[in-house]
Amino acid sequence: MKTNAVNDALRFPLNTDFDQEAAELLQEDNNIILAAIDLDRFMLVNDRGGHEEGDRVLIESGLYIKSFCDRIGHGKVFRYSGDEFVILFSGAEEKEDVFLWMDQLRREYPVKTDANPELSLTIGIAACPEDGATVVELLRKSEGAMFRAKMAGRSRVMLAREEKMVTKTSHYTEQQLKRLTKLSKKENMGEAILLREALDMLLNKYDV
Repeated sequence: MKTNAVNDALRFPLNTDFDQEAAELLQEDNNIILAAIDLDRFMLVNDRGGHEEGDRVLIESGLYIKSFCDRIGHGKVFRYSGDEFVILFSGAEEKEDVFLWMDQLRREYPVKTDANPELSLTIGIAACPEDGATVVELLRKSEGAMFRAKMAGRSRVMLAREEKMVTKTSHYTEQQLKRLTKLSKKENMGEAILLREALDMLLNKYDV
């Protein structure tokens, strides 16, 4: 994927800007809400339509999300990684309001492609302080909610909930984890993003 081309076309902040801005907001006011947004079955677009089609879908999706936030007058959009976007809400927004907005965002998603007619959005939401007190915690909780929404069938919105932590070593061998870390550094992508792509490939393989 031509990441730089996509970023240049979107012209809004990226993950590094998000990390800094969210951390600064948390120091000033802990009333922030994160929405993690993922494009469902996006890998099929690249596989079937090529990277140029994938870039088009990413650009149109990002611009749609930003235009939606501009329309409702709430939220700042960041491209976080690959096909994942994050919306940062700060101020007086309630989690219930954000949920309704994100469900509307999902339902009105207009981007179409012949390479993947089932393209849609899955969204997870986490709020400070009830779901976490740091940016890392909020990201983990919002992405966790997003993953649960994917497992439940995709194209839906879920709120974060309390979870029991399980170490990665419970599921993967030491050699697999070393190779994952190497791949993460090589591709400049988070390990969680790579694992999600692998899970999507497995689910697509078995048509789940």
